[in-house]
Amino acid sequence: MAQAEFRNELATNEKLDVLEELGRKQSSDPPTLCSESDPSDGGRLAWATAFGSFLNQFCGLGYVASFGVYQDFYTRIYLTNESPSTISWIGALGAFLIPSCTLISGLLYDRGWFYHLMIVGSLLQSLSLFALSFAKPGQFYMIFMVQGVLSGIGMGLTYGPSMVVISRHFSKRRTLVMSLVASGTPLGAIIHPIMLNHLLNGAVGFARGVRASAGFVSALLLIACLSMRTRALSTPTASYSAVVRKCFREVPFILMTAGVLLSQIGFYFPVFYLQLDSIKHGINVDFSFYSLVIMNAACIVGRCTAGIIQAYTGLLNLLIAAAAACGVIIISMIALADISSVVVIGVAYGYFSGIYIAVLVPLVTMLTPDLSELGARVGLCFAFTAFGSMLSGPISGALLSSQYRWWIPSLFNGIICLVGSLVFVAMRLIIPRQR
Repeated sequence: MAQAEFRNELATNEKLDVLEELGRKQSSDPPTLCSESDPSDGGRLAWATAFGSFLNQFCGLGYVASFGVYQDFYTRIYLTNESPSTISWIGALGAFLIPSCTLISGLLYDRGWFYHLMIVGSLLQSLSLFALSFAKPGQFYMIFMVQGVLSGIGMGLTYGPSMVVISRHFSKRRTLVMSLVASGTPLGAIIHPIMLNHLLNGAVGFARGVRASAGFVSALLLIACLSMRTRALSTPTASYSAVVRKCFREVPFILMTAGVLLSQIGFYFPVFYLQLDSIKHGINVDFSFYSLVIMNAACIVGRCTAGIIQAYTGLLNLLIAAAAACGVIIISMIALADISSVVVIGVAYGYFSGIYIAVLVPLVTMLTPDLSELGARVGLCFAFTAFGSMLSGPISGALLSSQYRWWIPSLFNGIICLVGSLVFVAMRLIIPRQR
């Protein structure tokens, strides 16, 4: 009996020695970076984070995408002394700062500043909207600074981290979840225009209407901040400058950035001008108010289905098709003349633009071998492509001119989108050769 107990104790000690040796080996190995199998691919915290990211997209880019309502209101009522091109700089600057600020927020995100970015960015966005409500008719520069600069910076601090954090919770379903999160933008671009049109053009007026909108956005941003959580990963193995040098040596990354830059120049033309285009063609004003709603409803479908379609086509093939389709549809805006044409253009462009936007961040993720550098890579890509977003509205407004010659900006923006899709084709041809 004593011998049996001695054998059992000896076997137990041997097992403990083996476990300790394995532990020493694992601790001596360099820390592993986040791989495809690292994220849990679900769970309560993961889906709560996805919900918070969805709300952030709803309040961020979803609000910017509704600038067409402000563009129409400022042009006809509030800033009548300014040209459409000048007014469009307000929305264009916001569209520029959101992706360009990811150059900073992506770096800070990789260093573990996720919660700080979400809180500070949400506060800036909330305060800027409340401040906008105090602007008076004709005060272009105050509106420009508050709605363009301050709000754009706030949204920019939260946009990149709220998308990239999904990669820390999901692996196999990453593209699908990112697509669902990205659908928050068109949903916001449905709700916000309806709300703003009724508030600004109704009995409530500009000041109280913007305050109501600011309160709604602030409440949702608070819920988003309370919902999102991040997972601790190893710190980046390379410095930020090393990541930049690495990116500039990767031809696919360079081509992807160039293609998105070109496509973004034409991308915002329907977003900013479809409602005004509809009104200027004599279409019923009440229906024209819902033109952006139609477009963004289709955009939700596009973003939600992008994650499913890419499983059969591949991310890059889907991006090429979506960018080319957007270019063709923008050119077809030359034929806009009645309600049916507004509906067709709104539905078609909304769907394909939704697919286009939904696959951008997953594509950057696919081209990132080390996920601890993902924030920096997303920030670097979006910082360059932000110039396309900034130039889109003013260039379109200048081409449109005070005579409202719609065929010129339609043709220009459509062609520039098609050129961007050709750059994606070149990227598609290069990737198999490098592999």
